[in-house]
Amino acid sequence: MLRVLAVDDEEPALGELLYLLRADPRVRTAEGAGDATAALRRIGRALEAGPGGEDAVDVVFLDIHMPGRTGLDVARLLAGSARPPLVVFVTAHEGFALQAFDLKAVDYVLKPVRRERLAEAVRRVHELVHAAGAPAAPPAPEQIPVELGGVTRFVAVDDIAYVEAHGDYARLHTDQGSHLVRIPLSTLEERWAPRGFVRIHRSHLVALARVEELRLDGGATTVRIGGTDLAVSRRHARQLRDLLLRRAGA
Repeated sequence: MLRVLAVDDEEPALGELLYLLRADPRVRTAEGAGDATAALRRIGRALEAGPGGEDAVDVVFLDIHMPGRTGLDVARLLAGSARPPLVVFVTAHEGFALQAFDLKAVDYVLKPVRRERLAEAVRRVHELVHAAGAPAAPPAPEQIPVELGGVTRFVAVDDIAYVEAHGDYARLHTDQGSHLVRIPLSTLEERWAPRGFVRIHRSHLVALARVEELRLDGGATTVRIGGTDLAVSRRHARQLRDLLLRRAGA
């Protein structure tokens, strides 16, 4: 069972998050911290105790906007530790998903926190912690069910090149074809940010690893994926370029 630390400077939000975490049967303990300083102090004790110690922490659920150090600052500090706890960001702001991906966050949960969405984040953490204590094995690819003529198929998320918005639906584009699912693009953006999917436009979400080309032409920016050119909005262009360059440098 998981040992959890939740960090949020807003007391009502922290209380609600702790209530939901403690109600999950996979969570053994859930402690709270009201700012980054208190969180780092508590995490310091956990690192000294080690994974098997009484003060160990398996995962930190981190708010981003806090006075003093932000949640992103805390995650960067943890990244320098030998065996840091896993990190899940919990925030009211969509615009930090790229930084969260860069910092190897397990998940990115938007406020107001929904019980089922938080349960999905806990499931991911639980699987990672359990796998760390078991013999190494190739992780099973995440799949998404799609309906076609009364038949349910399971499409591997790693096979999806980009996603196109269709109102409350989304069209998943793979090398083999496309599939329409009844999930809003914003939900997939939140769920798949840790898997390398980034928003480039209000209508498109792309797998960063599948971007073949970034083109600037007369002030317009496009990316090419599998021979298809997709427009990149101005608000996303610079972040996308920086992320692609960092990925190429890595």
